[in-house]
Amino acid sequence: MPGEAVTLQLGHYAGCVGAHWWGLQAAALRSPAEAAELRATALLRAERAAGGRETLTPRLVALELKGGVGALRPGGGGPEAPVAWDGEVAAYLECASAGGSAPRDAGRRTEDASSERKGSSSSSAQGASPAPSRRRLSQEVYSGSSTQLWSDYLNVRLHPKSIYVIRQYMHDGDCGCLEAFGQGESLLQDPGCIEELEDRLHFYVEECDYLQGFQVLCDLHNGFSGVGAKVTELLCDEYSGKGILTWGLAPVISNMGDSQKNFYRLMNTALGIVHLSSHSSLFCPLSLSGSLGIKPQPPVTFPYINYDASLDYHSSAVLAAALDTLTAPYRLCSSQGSMMHLAETLNFSGRKVVAAWASVPFPALHGYSLPDTLCAYQQDVPWKFLSSCRERKVSCCFAQSVVLRGLCQESHISSCPGKQPTSPLHMYESTEQILQRYLHTVFPGAFSTSHVLEQPCSTLPPYPQFFSPLLTRQGFLLDKPPSYSSTAVESIPVLAALQSSPVLHTLLYSLYKDLQQLNMRRWASFFAAGVEEDDFQEALEELRTLSQCYETGFEAEDSEDEADSD
Repeated sequence: MPGEAVTLQLGHYAGCVGAHWWGLQAAALRSPAEAAELRATALLRAERAAGGRETLTPRLVALELKGGVGALRPGGGGPEAPVAWDGEVAAYLECASAGGSAPRDAGRRTEDASSERKGSSSSSAQGASPAPSRRRLSQEVYSGSSTQLWSDYLNVRLHPKSIYVIRQYMHDGDCGCLEAFGQGESLLQDPGCIEELEDRLHFYVEECDYLQGFQVLCDLHNGFSGVGAKVTELLCDEYSGKGILTWGLAPVISNMGDSQKNFYRLMNTALGIVHLSSHSSLFCPLSLSGSLGIKPQPPVTFPYINYDASLDYHSSAVLAAALDTLTAPYRLCSSQGSMMHLAETLNFSGRKVVAAWASVPFPALHGYSLPDTLCAYQQDVPWKFLSSCRERKVSCCFAQSVVLRGLCQESHISSCPGKQPTSPLHMYESTEQILQRYLHTVFPGAFSTSHVLEQPCSTLPPYPQFFSPLLTRQGFLLDKPPSYSSTAVESIPVLAALQSSPVLHTLLYSLYKDLQQLNMRRWASFFAAGVEEDDFQEALEELRTLSQCYETGFEAEDSEDEADSD
């Protein structure tokens, strides 16, 4: 058995992705037949709830800023139920910003998980209106009608040791925010902060039968990139030989007009990639933003999802579906592969950064076989790039880990007995063989590992219902919209991959070029927060060296052309 993993969740957007991800895992456990494919205990821990009933909670340490997480139940669960409050209450809505984001209920949660647990509503004895019911709040959240804290759509219980609120900085506002890499690094140099983190880590690590490693979900665009740099360094030093898989997460930035915020975002991202990849077994940037660089690009679009890129609730749900699929190889009951094994299949020759691709949902036609579907995509795999770079056709990769999930047994049948196969893919009987043959055809010469799960990705609430009417309840594609009112999509098939690919040269080198062209003297405030200019220049060279690990002859020519044009 590969063992258990501990997850660290660093930052608010990481919390948004994490909340959806834990929800997906909880939904899978409700179907025993499907849950048998994935080991629940790989990421979840068993504990006794009230009444002696056993429940599973995430093996999670989440770092959040003050005001970034709603009140949690004393037992560590989701949003706390209203209790009596003898003071005045003011409820107000924050107006939509110019960037187009939806209004946020800024008056319903005044305390975070580490505060004394006071209610946010008055008692009926005071004559005030009761607080919104959990049912009503859930309906608002599920519709995406307002931007909520991630704890509002967290539907699993958390252990009391999971949430650590950093009170030196505020989650939201014009000042007091954790906005620079150096601020994040400084936090993890505070003995009190380190002691809190290590205490929580040791609690989870010591109860593992066999620790296979750590998953780190880290905001890349703000000061949490500096927190992540120090956290991964600590893990690397204290748990040598264990896998560290780090996901650098960034939301879609809708307003690029603030030059200082844009510059800080660029600097945090570049420094985060260098430091996080250095201390991790594998590092993957994960975002629906079209670019991590200085020039904005349109967000990633999906043919059968109508999501609002300005809502973290929406974009994080797409990334969570991809993350739940990408991490399956070291959670499978049928596989002995560990996190470290996955990393070692992709990170050779210094290539510790990987790119993510996903088809959410995978366009499996209702009533058609898998070979029929794949034959329509002989040139281009029907997935989207989730690592923020100018999208291009991918013709090659060095190595990849591919997971296909959600196709039932009937979809494996490629042709009728005695009938001549219409393509080489129709010659194979199992989904595993079909997928391997397809990958070998599209990516000749690449080292490909693949896994197939019958278990689909659950899309039950609180997962948003932003799907095309062309999808059935099981997420399969129809030829035309149904004549009747379409029902909610309860699950979807997903195809996802981690790739060590030449496209990463473009991503990393473009970041290097953007930073090289900036006048650093204009942004002395960023360096005053704790980053020495000499250290930054060294990191910049490390970024360039890292990009060269992904060069091919074609990519090298592109770099020379760019240099000539400067």
